[in-house]
Amino acid sequence: MLRCHIPPQCGPAPLGRRGLPRATPAALRCARPRGIVASAAAAQVAAAVATAEGSGGAGGGERRGLAERLRMGSLLEDGLSYKESFVVRSYEVGINKTATVETIANLLQEVGCNHAQSVGFSTDGFATTMTMRELGLIWVTNRMHIEIYKYPAWGDVVEIETWCQADGRIGTRRDWILKDLANGEVIGRATSKWVMMNQNTRRLQRVNDEVRDEVFIHCPKTPRLAFPEENNGSLKKIPILTDPADHSRLGLVPRRADLDMNQHVNNVTYIGWVLESIPQDIIDTHELQTITLDYRRECQHDDIVDSLTYIEEADEESSNGSPFAAPHPEEKRQFLHCLRFAQAGDEINRGRTVWRKLAR
Repeated sequence: MLRCHIPPQCGPAPLGRRGLPRATPAALRCARPRGIVASAAAAQVAAAVATAEGSGGAGGGERRGLAERLRMGSLLEDGLSYKESFVVRSYEVGINKTATVETIANLLQEVGCNHAQSVGFSTDGFATTMTMRELGLIWVTNRMHIEIYKYPAWGDVVEIETWCQADGRIGTRRDWILKDLANGEVIGRATSKWVMMNQNTRRLQRVNDEVRDEVFIHCPKTPRLAFPEENNGSLKKIPILTDPADHSRLGLVPRRADLDMNQHVNNVTYIGWVLESIPQDIIDTHELQTITLDYRRECQHDDIVDSLTYIEEADEESSNGSPFAAPHPEEKRQFLHCLRFAQAGDEINRGRTVWRKLAR
């Protein structure tokens, strides 16, 4: 059984949607735009607020229209991919004052959801079409692979492009490319595989012709891959792991805040659990370059989880042309991971991480 990944709802915060100040006159007066991008964003916010106020407020469909106008994202001209920009906030960075991998994963989810909404898919689920809702079908993640070549810092503006396409007869693939908007430099890539599941029976189901017609009309007509090379880490299999683990963190318990809109643990929480069993000396001297997770079972609020980490010998993993990959194998550390239920021992997911040595 696979895990359904729907981005969690967010509660009120001093700032509005990522990358934008709260849309109030006071916020607009007090904003301190950073450079041309921030100034353009402030102008966009002001125009959207003025439009909303002129139309008598934002209620129902108007609220959604206001959100779309405030969002720093849109479909590209061909309508087959979507771009959105985000400002890295102070609460999204770690001890190094750069965005955490959890922040990156959250932004990937956000831009994927906004892409789905922009082409008219349901707002109460991740990219569910009319036929899917009629049949009680949802998308669930099979695999997620993220590579980060350079972490954005607090205050940086990140541009993320995303698109989806067919992945055989049983699923879809969604890819992302992350850029530093200040200079256009590619700072990361990601890819994911999704399959369809019946929400009531929890059984996987083939993508039927009706759903294919609804979904793939919005996809590139020819394959477009964030990782075009055949020999790259996104395709590398993760072996079955057995005890004893080299490192472990036992008895992890989901918080209520870890649950998503479908009352399941959100996939970003899994990333945090994997990192919990990384040895501290690696955290102190290295930074995460690559993370791959294969999802196998759902995790509920009352489950208890063990995080196991195994040392893996470094290999000649493809750097996908990135100048930020560690140039020498000895500067990399690789680990295999397993999350499992503490009592039954069943595997929740398995993963791989690659770490590069921090520059001092």
